Amino acid sequence: MRRVSVSRDISGKRKKLLDDLTIAGRAHSNAAVMYHSAMSERMGLGVTEEKTLDVLQRLGPLTAGEIGRHTGLAPATVSGLIDRLEAKWLVRRVRDSKDRRRVIVEINHERLAGFSELFGPFVAALSELYERYTDEELELILDWLNRATAAQREATRGLTDE
Repeated sequence: MRRVSVSRDISGKRKKLLDDLTIAGRAHSNAAVMYHSAMSERMGLGVTEEKTLDVLQRLGPLTAGEIGRHTGLAPATVSGLIDRLEAKWLVRRVRDSKDRRRVIVEINHERLAGFSELFGPFVAALSELYERYTDEELELILDWLNRATAAQREATRGLTDE
């Protein structure tokens, strides 16, 4: 993959492209926040609760510390978040079978059963969009998404560090 060094003298075309990327990134971020706000409202959850359930669905049962690392949220925030999800019967705290001192948070799948269909139309639209790209283009998009996600997690940690 080609690396581009940042210099003070950039072409007008590149400056416009970078400006357009910034605007498109902000629009994408806004669309994601608004989508998940609407989705979490439909589910009767806060946005952070809905996205934490997503983390648990993707990664499986996690400790509170692991949830914090994957979300960038502060430990006190994660504890309150788990309490709220547990009060809604969406997750449960269980003892680790290998180390009884460890507590793991796992999803109550029965309680979430009806929610997956809410995501169906959006998942279908993304699948259709992916068909427009070659495997190489998808690899590039995936690389960018992974790097942008890491940068955003780091920025979140910077905002939530105690």
